[in-house]
Amino acid sequence: MASLQEENIHCPYCGESIVILLDPSDTDQEYIEDCQVCCQPINFFVSDDGSGELSVTVSNDN
Repeated sequence: MASLQEENIHCPYCGESIVILLDPSDTDQEYIEDCQVCCQPINFFVSDDGSGELSVTVSNDN
């Protein structure tokens, strides 16, 4: 099993910096997780950037 990759993202609602852990074997996925600070639902889009690293994009529901 590959080690988890740490990423810093900013909540699209409150702007707080949040650390998330990604499994490099889970590419091209979309999921929703609540912000650890403001509890709003964040949409996560995880994909392989072509070089073996994961790319994370976050958005709100709107």
